[in-house]
Amino acid sequence: MVDVFIFLSLVVLGDTLFLIPSAPRSAGKILAVGNGGRWGSWYQPQYCPNGTYAVGYNMKIQGEQQDRDDTGLNAISLRCQPLSISRDVGDITSEEGGWGTWIGWTMCNFDNKSERTFLTSFSLQVEVNQDNDYKDMSMWKERVKNKFSGDDTAADFVKFMCRDFNSNSQERELSHPPGHGAWGSYGDWSQSCPLNSAICGIQTKVEPFQGDGSLFGGDDTALNDVQFICCNDTTYEM
Repeated sequence: MVDVFIFLSLVVLGDTLFLIPSAPRSAGKILAVGNGGRWGSWYQPQYCPNGTYAVGYNMKIQGEQQDRDDTGLNAISLRCQPLSISRDVGDITSEEGGWGTWIGWTMCNFDNKSERTFLTSFSLQVEVNQDNDYKDMSMWKERVKNKFSGDDTAADFVKFMCRDFNSNSQERELSHPPGHGAWGSYGDWSQSCPLNSAICGIQTKVEPFQGDGSLFGGDDTALNDVQFICCNDTTYEM
């Protein structure tokens, strides 16, 4: 029998405390924004392998559903590569919603010095609470009358900044065309990873399945919020 010990780290984000499993590598700053959706739970973070960092991202998005339940952004995936070579070593994503399709990878480019760049900060597009909250099913008559007005989607799109790992070069915005989702608006940019670090991990806040999307089903929102973890270890075992 093998004893397994899980060490927890206390992370403070604004007025909220989170307990997350200690990173399997040298994790530093936690990047967060203040406009995330209010529903769901935080799930365990996932990390790129030691010495690798996020060089691009993909989004799982449900298109507009007309008169049915919309969820918008359901998941975010990060592509991991080492510092020294353009070699994919895997993709990571935390918990994801159950709707939508992956829309394709958007990757950081080389900067003017031909140095590789990595994800270092982000901004999240979120639809604010639409007031008609049907999650307790007490207002379904109003939902019928308004023909699904007030449908919440929470997070709908994300964009990033790219920067080389260890210099003061200016960050460059990276967003998948057209740069925004169908609902909501972007909030402020997160802080940036310090010099000699870049994004290496992701943790998502996701609301579980609320119903079947029909007239009397619950209002699903899927992904509500996300935070990213910066790392500063540089050794990658080939």
